[in-house]
Amino acid sequence: MSSKVQDLFDLSGQVALVTGGSRGLGLQIAEALGEAGARIMLSSRKAADLEAAVAHLRGRGIDAQFIAADAADEAQARSIVSQTVQRLGQIDILVNNAGATWGAPAEEHPVDAWDKVMDLNIRSLFVMSQEAARQSMIPRRQGRIINVASIAGLSGNSGLMKTIAYNTSKGAAVNFTRALAGEWGEYGITVNALAPGFFPSKMTKGLMASIGEEKLAAHAPLRRIGDDDDLKGAALLFASRAGKHITGQVLAVDGGVSAVHGG
Repeated sequence: MSSKVQDLFDLSGQVALVTGGSRGLGLQIAEALGEAGARIMLSSRKAADLEAAVAHLRGRGIDAQFIAADAADEAQARSIVSQTVQRLGQIDILVNNAGATWGAPAEEHPVDAWDKVMDLNIRSLFVMSQEAARQSMIPRRQGRIINVASIAGLSGNSGLMKTIAYNTSKGAAVNFTRALAGEWGEYGITVNALAPGFFPSKMTKGLMASIGEEKLAAHAPLRRIGDDDDLKGAALLFASRAGKHITGQVLAVDGGVSAVHGG
């Protein structure tokens, strides 16, 4: 017998861990999962930002807590998972959202900046996913992993951006998603990726100021950039029973940019 559609999207009783969840896209995803009934654990480096984010979520009636730690550090990343399991009992949904960028021409890009971007944008995805699978998802034979990639990982740059490490890391996140989905499907774990286009955030603030929001919006068939609601539905689909037969997929949420410009 088929389920009611409302039940398919219901996350009551589930636990979602969202890295980089104190603001921007991570906080938007946390709102969506929390309003669908999940208990939320947020993680990022700065406790003050996390306290504000948790207060915001609780103001919306969401059960939320936080752990201040650096997901780019292996020991801290594993501790985030361990503490979440200890405090909330399990991890049903892992959202790997924490990310960094660095702007510089490829011929001048510092190697230490390359490493910083790679450590957070791709190495942390592996460590966080591995630990969540070991501690909660594989033993329970269920789980949802959502990696936040980017349309910057779907193609090269047009010249507007000089972010070679960021683009490379997001391309790696795309294939990491596919490879992990292939391995972990037997455990009932789905692994999918969101590939946002331009959204207002701390990371995109400089680029949006230099290029202009109107020019960026004109690049998209829908003639707009993303807003505070545009990732919610896609994230909830991947996190819920509504998406139980979807794995290894990358969904661009970009106003149609990747459809007509290749990324």
